[in-house]
Amino acid sequence: MKVLLVFAHPEPRSLNGALRDVAIRELEAQGHEVRVTDLYADGWKAEVDRADFPAWPPEARFLPAGASKKAFATNTLTEDVKAEIDKLLWADTLILQFPLWWYAMPAILKGWVDRVYAYGFAYGVGEHSDKRWGDRFGEGTLAGKRAMLIVTAGGWEEHYSARGVNGPIDDLLFPINHGILYYPGYDVLPPFVVYRVDRFGEADFEPVAERLRERMRTLETIWPIPYRQQNGGDYHIPGMQLRPELGDPGATGFALHEDRATAKSATPRSTLRDVA
Repeated sequence: MKVLLVFAHPEPRSLNGALRDVAIRELEAQGHEVRVTDLYADGWKAEVDRADFPAWPPEARFLPAGASKKAFATNTLTEDVKAEIDKLLWADTLILQFPLWWYAMPAILKGWVDRVYAYGFAYGVGEHSDKRWGDRFGEGTLAGKRAMLIVTAGGWEEHYSARGVNGPIDDLLFPINHGILYYPGYDVLPPFVVYRVDRFGEADFEPVAERLRERMRTLETIWPIPYRQQNGGDYHIPGMQLRPELGDPGATGFALHEDRATAKSATPRSTLRDVA
């Protein structure tokens, strides 16, 4: 298996750096080929601007989506972006690793998504009609590949529980898992989350490292989060509303977009979460 790990932490000697090395060593020990994009070490440009689209007419009003579409179609994206697209096409599995900062990914990683997810590559793909609304949410350029998150958080696990003050971790990560990874077609694996990292000591590291090694050993077999396919019949098109008979009675929010009934019949839900 070919794995791309996109790493977003400014300090290589951090806990994130140590966990990254654990993951890479275990993947390579299992015979997998690993490539790493280290965004801070590479000095990744995070913002989208005119410099990303050298073929866009200088006198024209700058339209980021339109410029992205034209640049991808004419192969005039910048070389750093084209290199990352090539890595995504090469990899069977994508891992995004980052600390949870202000309930989201670091800006440099969001900038990687903004620039690399070009129009015509990650979005704006497929037919739009009264039967299909593009190839997205379970379909698309990256369908058939796997993706997952390795995330560290300073708060306690209880703080990110269903009744925790920070909100459920699955809800906080939904915009990434569903909106960034599932959107262009990835099968999204449950995230590997490490809590209370600001209070981490040497004795805390090895148990977490071993759990991460085990996750890397099962990367090809663990069940993905059972998100519903947009064009699979669960949503009205073009309104994109989930059919009223689907989902648990009275349920609202992000959980509606998981087909949990099918998942429960396949394997216990508790096996689909891996936290430390």
